Amino acid sequence: MKPQVSKVSKAGSSESSHAAPPSPSARQRDTFESAMKLFHERKLKPARDLFQQAMEGPERDVAQRAHLHAVMCDRRLEQETVTLRTSEDYYNYGVVLINTRRLMEARSALEKALEMAPGKEHIHFALALAQALGGDAASAFANLKRAIELEPRNRLLARQDTDFAPLANQPPFDALVYPERQQWAGSDKKGW
Repeated sequence: MKPQVSKVSKAGSSESSHAAPPSPSARQRDTFESAMKLFHERKLKPARDLFQQAMEGPERDVAQRAHLHAVMCDRRLEQETVTLRTSEDYYNYGVVLINTRRLMEARSALEKALEMAPGKEHIHFALALAQALGGDAASAFANLKRAIELEPRNRLLARQDTDFAPLANQPPFDALVYPERQQWAGSDKKGW
């Protein structure tokens, strides 16, 4: 019996000593699968961390998919962290969105800011910019007109802002931004 016991113990110990650790490719795939599970559970920060680990493995296709998912996690985490409470928060966020040319989102944020603070000239001005860039000339004109009514220096700012280029040389916009041209045109008609 003693030899049998030693054979069994040798066999058990020899199996555990000869078991190969998982390959780097297998570890990378396991890490990616764990990250995907967290991603689907909307646990984005730990998922992103695991995706970043999976990006470092030898399997290129797994690394590429891990990279794409890490970027998605970053974007979703960024969206979740934006907390807007005041009209100025919405205004500032709208300006950032204009600068990144996310115009529909910018309009939405600026419209919310305007609901909260309808008499703020700078919000009207920014909303006019977003609308002009988005091709909504009529709304851009209305908001720029209101911005100028509330603060006349916005006329000069509009002249200098290249984002209003889509409206340049359109009669209502030119009349609003360059009223002196209309006065000169009117004086020519009177024979001056």
